Amino acid sequence: MSNSRRVSQNYIWLVIGILAVSTAAILIRFAMEEVSALVIAAYRMTFAAILALAIWLFSKREKNARATTGEVLLMALSGLFLALHFASWITSLQLVSVSSSVILVTTTPLWVALLSPVVLKEHVSAQFYLGLALAVIGGVLIAFNEACAFGVGGFSCNLARVTAGSNKFLGLFLALFGAWMASGYMLIGRKLGSKIPTIPYTAIVYTTAALLLDLAVVLKGEKLAGFSTEAYLFLVAMAVVPQAIGHTLLNHSLHNMPATVVSLALLGEPIGSTILAILFLKETPSALEVVGGVVILLGILVAVWPRRTNEA
Repeated sequence: MSNSRRVSQNYIWLVIGILAVSTAAILIRFAMEEVSALVIAAYRMTFAAILALAIWLFSKREKNARATTGEVLLMALSGLFLALHFASWITSLQLVSVSSSVILVTTTPLWVALLSPVVLKEHVSAQFYLGLALAVIGGVLIAFNEACAFGVGGFSCNLARVTAGSNKFLGLFLALFGAWMASGYMLIGRKLGSKIPTIPYTAIVYTTAALLLDLAVVLKGEKLAGFSTEAYLFLVAMAVVPQAIGHTLLNHSLHNMPATVVSLALLGEPIGSTILAILFLKETPSALEVVGGVVILLGILVAVWPRRTNEA
């Protein structure tokens, strides 16, 4: 196979991966008609853990992977972060629009970079802080979507509506909290990436997250079964399309393409999710959500854009 054809195929797989992960929010919304947010998170991670464990079981090279006690504890912490990520982000989809929730949870790379100097001893440039500032401004615009709007007389705010939209603020915070938890999961993954093979690492972290979410469901007394066939189909589709297909293709892209290209391509996820929300949920974002989302994506773009060829 020629090099140009191989590159083209890698881009095709990357695009398919982005489209696959973009379906997550829509599938969650459909499942939410019968299933609670916590149970959805538990089902998603349980299916993912079963798949990861099966891959590890049939993997010959990495079946006998060894880890120190400290590394095992870090993987358990990573699983906790991942469980909290899904629980908080999926709950946020009950309270805010798909576009706002996905835009905020997509800010994960910013928080990873912000903590990298402390956790990974990696340098962060001034360009990153400019991008972070833009993302914060975009987040503020989305946060005040309930109280502010563009109208005939221009931009105006009615702060009395802020209290009425308290559930919206909670939803936005949960989406942002989901991004923070995902950044903890990614930082630990980067820290252990050179020490623990990917297959056992994924299996252990996913299993930890699944067990924690299953325990939370049991302790809360949530309904785990008795749903309609349609609800189960949405839960299975969630595990297969965005998780198994989407994340697998993104991992494939990371092994065959520059990380910066994949990182920038991930900015397409909130755009894809928003388009799907418009088509299937009839959920059109407001003008302020669109402006705030564009500013956030611009901030992430500025923050992660490579500064020099050798750095990329």
